[in-house]
Amino acid sequence: MTTGGGHLYAEHVKIYPQRIWGRFRRLKWLVVVVLLGLYYLVPWLRWDRGPGTPDQAFLIDMGARRAYFLWIEIWPQEVYYLAGLLILGAFGLFFITALLGRVWCGFTCPQTVWTDLFMQVERWIEGDRNARIRLDKSALSARKVGLKLAKHAAWLAISLATGGAWAMYFDNAPTFLRAFFVGEASSLQYTFVGLFTATTYILAGWAREQVCIYMCPWPRFQSAMFDEHSLLVTYETWRGEPRGHMKRDEDFSGRGDCIDCGLCVNVCPTGVDIRSGQQMACIGCGLCIDACNSVMAKIGQPQELITYDSLSSQADRAAGRKPRRRLVRPRTLIYAVAMMIVAAILLGVLTTRSNVDISLLADRAPLFVRLKDGGIQNGYTLKILNKLREPAAFRLAATGIPGLEFKLIGGSPDELKVVSDSVGTFRILLLVPKGAGLGKSTRIVVTVANIFSNEESRLESVFNGPGN
Repeated sequence: MTTGGGHLYAEHVKIYPQRIWGRFRRLKWLVVVVLLGLYYLVPWLRWDRGPGTPDQAFLIDMGARRAYFLWIEIWPQEVYYLAGLLILGAFGLFFITALLGRVWCGFTCPQTVWTDLFMQVERWIEGDRNARIRLDKSALSARKVGLKLAKHAAWLAISLATGGAWAMYFDNAPTFLRAFFVGEASSLQYTFVGLFTATTYILAGWAREQVCIYMCPWPRFQSAMFDEHSLLVTYETWRGEPRGHMKRDEDFSGRGDCIDCGLCVNVCPTGVDIRSGQQMACIGCGLCIDACNSVMAKIGQPQELITYDSLSSQADRAAGRKPRRRLVRPRTLIYAVAMMIVAAILLGVLTTRSNVDISLLADRAPLFVRLKDGGIQNGYTLKILNKLREPAAFRLAATGIPGLEFKLIGGSPDELKVVSDSVGTFRILLLVPKGAGLGKSTRIVVTVANIFSNEESRLESVFNGPGN
């Protein structure tokens, strides 16, 4: 498809990243090992919660509608914890981006981590950059087919392990693994694993940099978090230009340090030439820094021609001034304070959470009933969530209106029994005698007290009346 005499869409050019070694590559491998180790091993960690409860340390039990994180048990009614963690994660991402640029993309993003693993497997089987290029350009042969099949088989094995490990976060790991391989897992589980296997294989094996450049929304708006003091992968133009290929016995008088070898481009997993300036496709992994430093060491020139630095520091260096780095500035302070506030709220709510949650739903039709003696009656549905691992009994009380009385359908308000780890539902009636002077809506407070521990939960509600 063309427009105005030019092509509307550019054909995809396959990227063949070259192997490089250096401090950023070592850091990336350390991050890959740690993150993948945690991902695959965490479902196998155990945590004793007592009899009748799952002993998996991290488990999202969809059937029981419960999430377990070590000693913490989250009920569906407490989904706000998830919202708080997402908000905390967002502010954390904003903060680290304002400080260090795209370190999330370059080091810890799942797409980056699994792509790194897949590319290393590809190097082990097909060889480094030049060997892979020659293999792809060569005619079809038994060797070529064998190498390609071995590579894709290894990719599929990793993808299957990835999908299976993810499913283990939602089911007991040993039980699931056995059921999966003997054909006793549910169709939903097989579908779930198949979906994650396919997405891992396609995104990390085939799409790779296309995910970062075209599919991911993060590069489109993360620049709003950068400023001139954010640390980014930068090319020292003032030092490297004018560039040119180095000749034997040539000195560097009247020219830049860059010898235009192209190694910084060859090692880039997204095919970026950092010498062209900041680009959306750059994920900030720092491999071009390792590549350039290795070249500078060989030709006897100072390292860090490509470096992790801020634009303000680069401007200072170009002008011969001592560079100054400002890590503490308004935007980093705002993000840091926001993180501390959200973390404090989450910690406060978690440490003060009750073992009992109550909800009181007033009848909507009718809003109230006038009794024969002139009193007013309201109906409510009361739900008591007992988070304890033992049965509990509760006592009801209500305040806010003089003479307010309780009636519990099928029982006594002085002893409401709820079995362990469950929700008890009760039908209650509140009565107000004649002459109480009710308005259309009067605030009341319902108290549910554990008879054994005296722990109380309070809930505000309203009592509806005819008004004046």
